[in-house]
Amino acid sequence: MIKNKIGAFGGIVLLALGLAACGSSSSSSSSSTSSSGSATISGAGSTFAAPVYEQWASSLSPLTVNYQAVGSGAGITSLESKTVDFGASDPPLKPADEEAIAKNGSPAVQIPMFLGAITVSYNLPGVKTGLKLEGKTIADIYLGKIKTWNDPEIAALNPGVTLPSTAITVIHRSDSSGTTAGFTAFVAAVDPEFKSKVGEGKDVQWPVGTGAKGNAGVAGAVQQTTGAVGYVEQAYALQHNFTYASVKNKEGNFVAPTLASTSAAATGVTVPANLGIKISNPSGAGSYPITSQTFIVVNKDLCKAGQSESVAKGVVKFIDYGLNQGQSILGQADYASLPAAILAKSKEAAAGLQCNGTALGG
Repeated sequence: MIKNKIGAFGGIVLLALGLAACGSSSSSSSSSTSSSGSATISGAGSTFAAPVYEQWASSLSPLTVNYQAVGSGAGITSLESKTVDFGASDPPLKPADEEAIAKNGSPAVQIPMFLGAITVSYNLPGVKTGLKLEGKTIADIYLGKIKTWNDPEIAALNPGVTLPSTAITVIHRSDSSGTTAGFTAFVAAVDPEFKSKVGEGKDVQWPVGTGAKGNAGVAGAVQQTTGAVGYVEQAYALQHNFTYASVKNKEGNFVAPTLASTSAAATGVTVPANLGIKISNPSGAGSYPITSQTFIVVNKDLCKAGQSESVAKGVVKFIDYGLNQGQSILGQADYASLPAAILAKSKEAAAGLQCNGTALGG
C-alpha cells in the first residue's frame, strides 16, 4: 500500500510546484488555521525524503502538510527566506546556512529523521541486479573514462557475467541535491581523482552526463535510456523495478542496498552537538557504503521566527509523529529507521522546540 502511494507521489509534487509557480505557494505568512483548529503547514526540500513525508502527512489529518520536493538546497533556501515553515535536507547544515536561518529570529535546529540507500541503478537488458562495482569504477564512469559496459575495469569485477558493448549514458542531478551530496561524498572518499576534479556537495560540476531534476527525474531518465546509469534513492529504484549494483564497502565486501545494510551503515556514527551527522563510506562488514541521512530543519523558537502558535504546534506534531509512529513504517517504504542512540538525540531536539520561549512538545 505504501509503495502505491509512493508511485502516486510525483503528481502530488507537481501539483505543489504548479501552485507555487502561480504565486500561491504556502509560506509562514500564509499558513492557516481553520475554525476546527486544524493547521496547514508548509515544507520544502529533499526529494530523497519526499515519499516518506507524504506518507506521514497522510496519517495526520486534520493537519495538512504542503510539501514541495524541490531538492535539499532549495529547501534550505526556502527556510532561510521564510517562505516555508520547515526545510528538509539530506546533508547537514553548513555554518553559513545556520547563520542565515538564525537571522529569522531563532537558532537553527537540524533533526535527523531517518536513513536511506542511494543506489547505482542501471538500465542494461540481460544484466541482473547485483552487478559489482567499486568506488574507483563508479568514479571512472562519472569522470567519462569508462564509456561502455564491457570495459575491462567493469569486467574484472564481474567474472562470468556477459557484459554488452552498450555505450554508458551517465545521468546525474541538475538541481541542488542532497542525494548528490551523499553520492559524491562516497565517491570522493574512495577516489582521489574524483575528489580533485569533481569534489563533493549538493552542487558539483560534472565532466560528463545529462542532468535531470529530482530523484524522480533521474529515475525517469534511467528508465527511458538503454545503457543509462544514475544514482537514485532506493525507494525510487524499486518503484521503477530497476536493476542496481552491489557496491564494494570499506571492508572490501560487495554489499547490496537493503534495510539491514543501510541500518548497519549508521552504527557507530559520531553525533556532533548540532546533530549534523554524516554517513560517508562507513565501516562495518555489512554496511552499504552509499547511505544517506536526512534532516528536518527548523528554527528552535518557531514563533520568534514568524510562525503562529498553531502552525508551530503543527510542525512539532509532524516531527514528533515521524520520530515515533513514523519510524515503524519506514521499512515498508524501503527506508531505514534511526539507530536508537541517534533517535534519542533527535527526540531530545524536538522536545526543545518552542513558541515564544514555551516548549511545544517532543
